[in-house]
Amino acid sequence: MSSSLIELVLLAAIALFVGWRLYTTLGSDAGPPEGRARTQAPTTPKTDERRAEEARGGLRPAFTGPAAAGLEAIHSADPSFNPAEFKQGARSAYEMLATAFARGDRETLKPWLDTDVWEAWDAAIAEREKTGVEAPQLLRIRHCEIDDASLDGTMARVIVRFEAELGDGDMTRKSEEYWTFMRDVQSDDPNWLLDDVDTAT
Repeated sequence: MSSSLIELVLLAAIALFVGWRLYTTLGSDAGPPEGRARTQAPTTPKTDERRAEEARGGLRPAFTGPAAAGLEAIHSADPSFNPAEFKQGARSAYEMLATAFARGDRETLKPWLDTDVWEAWDAAIAEREKTGVEAPQLLRIRHCEIDDASLDGTMARVIVRFEAELGDGDMTRKSEEYWTFMRDVQSDDPNWLLDDVDTAT
């Protein structure tokens, strides 16, 4: 047998031996070496949408002030109710409805008013149209605060106190009113109706 053939056989034998040793050492995964923990696979980062969803589901709004008990009762019946969000919506509703009332915009007003309020405001607009008297214009809302809240069966009511400045011709005057919003917490309609309006004494 030639020397080159002998060298080839020896190299093949060494390669087989090295391969066998590698297989016995690395070929099967019996877990991490003793005393070391396996590295956890990286988790997928949470998206902003998932974080917001978890925040909505995991945090209760704060109930403070004289209306706290009523607000908490409403939240217990309707977990989507949030006093801070409600107050922001009430402020927008006041601005929209006061402006529509001053313009005599019945189409905007009617879907948002309970029957008694609608009839009173519709009559007031009709009287203005007959006499030609202009309604005071909303200049700005100075203050908006939840004053009281209650839950009667499934009917929730929240009273909001509004302080505003109105422009009456060349004059500016202050307005302070209590608006009562109501909603059936079992209804699929998320909107609140204006149930009553009282002038502060």
